[in-house]
Amino acid sequence: MDPVEALDEISFWLERSLAPTFKVQAFRKAADVVRQLPPGELPRLIASGRLTSLKGVGNRSAEVISQAMEGRVPDYLADLRERGSEPLAAGGHGLASALRGDLHSHSNWSDGGSPIETMVAAARTLGREYLALTDHSPNLTIANGLSAERLEQQLGIVEEVNAGQDGFRLLKGIEVDILEDGTLDQTPEMLERLDVVVASVHSKLRSDSKTMTQRMLGGISDPHTNVLGHCTGRLVQGSRGTRPESEFDAAKVFKECAEWGVAVEINSRPERQDPPERLIQMALDAGCFFSIDSDAHAPGQLDFLQYGAERAEAAGVPRERIVTTWPLAQLREWLALKR
Repeated sequence: MDPVEALDEISFWLERSLAPTFKVQAFRKAADVVRQLPPGELPRLIASGRLTSLKGVGNRSAEVISQAMEGRVPDYLADLRERGSEPLAAGGHGLASALRGDLHSHSNWSDGGSPIETMVAAARTLGREYLALTDHSPNLTIANGLSAERLEQQLGIVEEVNAGQDGFRLLKGIEVDILEDGTLDQTPEMLERLDVVVASVHSKLRSDSKTMTQRMLGGISDPHTNVLGHCTGRLVQGSRGTRPESEFDAAKVFKECAEWGVAVEINSRPERQDPPERLIQMALDAGCFFSIDSDAHAPGQLDFLQYGAERAEAAGVPRERIVTTWPLAQLREWLALKR
């Protein structure tokens, strides 16, 4: 087995299980180190017992590399594969298998941990037909949001990636901040060039209901917006602690989503579980479309769609109302209605 592929796959399984970031990065760093070695250097280092002399290669990653070079599946990887063979979620398996793509993901261009190409490879491995690359917009400086100039550069990378794909499409996108005045945090000219715009609130989440409602309605009514991201902003578990739901007039917000053709995101991240069940039901009753998205910041997290599928199925959301179950041609036709 190729040692770099073994290290990358280990990282994938660890990300999927929400292992600590430092543990994941240790294997990703080891993969990068091995990838850059000149031909013949790796066997020499193994033979001399000096593999751990490489900066970034520890005892565990050295064991994985050595076993992979022996032509077998490393023990650590075999154990992770066995544990990963079980579904992440207890339910929603039928809906999860019907999901064709994902409209919310991040790369290392903003606050994700992996290159665009690595995210694409993972999406393909998981059987996705399309993935939207939606890195953050400039206002979110803490997440290294993309200026118009950096987004322009990224669009060129997306075109290059798509030129080498067969049967898969990387969609040009953004997770754009809905600013305090309800406008979107990117130029209209750049938004016009994108396939997918996920509009989200990331700041002043404790604003009063009237203020937050008006802010959200501004983002929803923007003709470029396709998806309303993690609408309550809540956190229910995880290393970042918990955060209560934002207060807003949900009936009014979902009515406007239905009228403007904006899908309500069912965010699949375990720490978000956003929207809560009662709001999914309200959006369903309002006639909204939905987008089950991973909000992945690492390749293994792309499989979080299982969690979103479980919640959507439990709420009785029909598949035909979930845009990420649609074939690419149907999805693009729907997206084009806003351009």
